[in-house]
Amino acid sequence: MAAVCSLRAGDTLTGAGATFPALLYEKWIAAFQQKFPGTAVTYRAVGSGAGAEALRKAEVDFAASDAPLPDKELAAFPAKIRHIPTTVGGVVPVYHLEGQVRDLRFTPEILAGIYLGKIKRWDDPLVRAANRNATLPPRAIVVIHRSDASGTTYIWTDYLSKVSPEWKAAVGAGTEVRWPAGIAAQYNEGMADSVAKTPDSLGYVEFIYALQAHLSYGEVRNEAGRFVQADLASLATAAATFQPPSPGDFRTSVTNAHGANAYPIASFTYFLVPEKFSDPPKAKIMRQFLEWTLTSGQKQSASLGFVPLPDAVAKQALESIGGRQ
Repeated sequence: MAAVCSLRAGDTLTGAGATFPALLYEKWIAAFQQKFPGTAVTYRAVGSGAGAEALRKAEVDFAASDAPLPDKELAAFPAKIRHIPTTVGGVVPVYHLEGQVRDLRFTPEILAGIYLGKIKRWDDPLVRAANRNATLPPRAIVVIHRSDASGTTYIWTDYLSKVSPEWKAAVGAGTEVRWPAGIAAQYNEGMADSVAKTPDSLGYVEFIYALQAHLSYGEVRNEAGRFVQADLASLATAAATFQPPSPGDFRTSVTNAHGANAYPIASFTYFLVPEKFSDPPKAKIMRQFLEWTLTSGQKQSASLGFVPLPDAVAKQALESIGGRQ
């Protein structure tokens, strides 16, 4: 691989966006800068929507998003934007129930019903039917959703739109939606904190945040009819179903993926990168950083609790930027 080009004094390659992969990106940046002295890369976790908007306004050099941007939004950018997949994540239903209520199971009907405001209590017949061995409290469910433009919300609502015709018609998928029920929390950290502090609550966070906050998270019934818990293996199984819509286009959904062991609320997350930079030194550093994340960086993902890209996807992404393995 060619030697890295150093930035001029005071120059920094700046990025902002999704909160879910922020820990991974911070570790990657530290390792990359150690490997290539003279580079300077920063990343701010501000949410997928805010990151994309910062890139559109040229306030940062690259963004990160859990939600792929549709053509209509991409048309508003001053330059052509590439989606480069970086890792695989999963969104899990997290809950706070006192006592010995653990290992809850959620069907698509339960999750859609709760967020539509139609299932209001923990002892609802549908919830009890899926959890016959649990003693569910006769109390109201405190529904929590995100307040910010969130890629995690996009993954959650994309899944609900696939499994619930009513949800698709009434709410749909998006980084921001009109929630039929619930109270709001900002960022994955805020959601995790709200669930941890609110008895009888239900929310959704990216898998790694549930682990870090020691939150209870449930199994979800997948397309094959099996209840599956999110882990590195079940998320990798979902990611392996990736089919690019066209060569070099990685904007695809793997929610509700086929496969007996696939976790159903999984997704790729992306760097959003301008195809051309006006600053040649930054362009060289950006390409070098992308090459490194798609090769050496992938080898670090699992140890940090993140799912590496399938080999075929990493190879295609590398080819899309003209990189070398």
